[in-house]
Amino acid sequence: MRNLNRDFKLMCQRNRDGSFATQKDRERMLTMVANQLHEGGFKNLRIQGLRTKHVEYLVSHWQNEGASSGTLKNRMSALRWVAEKLGKENIVARENAAYGIADRKFVTNESKAKALDTAKLAKVTDPYTSMSLLLQEAFGLRREESIKIQPGWADRGDTLVLKASWTKGGKEREIPIRTDAQRQVVDQAKALATANGGTRSLIPADLRYVDQLNRFKAQTAFAGIDRVHGLRHAYAQSRYLELTGWRAPAVGGPTSRQLSPQMKDIDRQARLTISRELGHEREQITAVYLGR
Repeated sequence: MRNLNRDFKLMCQRNRDGSFATQKDRERMLTMVANQLHEGGFKNLRIQGLRTKHVEYLVSHWQNEGASSGTLKNRMSALRWVAEKLGKENIVARENAAYGIADRKFVTNESKAKALDTAKLAKVTDPYTSMSLLLQEAFGLRREESIKIQPGWADRGDTLVLKASWTKGGKEREIPIRTDAQRQVVDQAKALATANGGTRSLIPADLRYVDQLNRFKAQTAFAGIDRVHGLRHAYAQSRYLELTGWRAPAVGGPTSRQLSPQMKDIDRQARLTISRELGHEREQITAVYLGR
């Protein structure tokens, strides 16, 4: 275990603030923080060495990933908790606005879904970046997940299993492989990951995660592919239509007020399913993707 991971774990064990769920969420977020700082080049960092530059790096990284304002606020709360325990409150700005974090807005009923543009995808010259984009579109993966994934390990026939070490918050999850198109993407990813004696992940053998992430950013920027988080929105909306039989409110479907009691039951079950597949724990967060 790396030093910073251990430091965070010990701090959480010694300070049992909040409910059990709050404690577990905080520990998962801080594990993610330690891993991302290490991957960002901050090696051998200890908890007492945390500085403003580390917080600014994390916020920039999360914003580039397309994290929602609600997610960012939760993570900032965890960082402020650490700063308070260290007696170094000044390393984290008091107001989220200082980092350009907008107020939380769960329900807009405006779609943020995006589809991959074939012409733009053709401009991506790195096959690993192309494959990651296709996986994001087919399974609603986050960018980090689509880079770190080991397709051969993840493929369980009718299910794609994501290791905890690949996911936000460090929680393993499963996503069903339902269509021929998804199966084709998984098979292509497996072939690429093992080609030419390569590693089993979608990170070339001679690169680190952070190197491939930077390549991904450069390749998508050159191709004019932005806001890749919109691919998750598209996945969620497609799944909602499949599970309910009607479109989500964000794309013109009926709002919650227009649903009959029976339809509301179907709606809730669909949202719970989609929330799990996207790696969220709360049904409420689906309003960001589907509207309400």
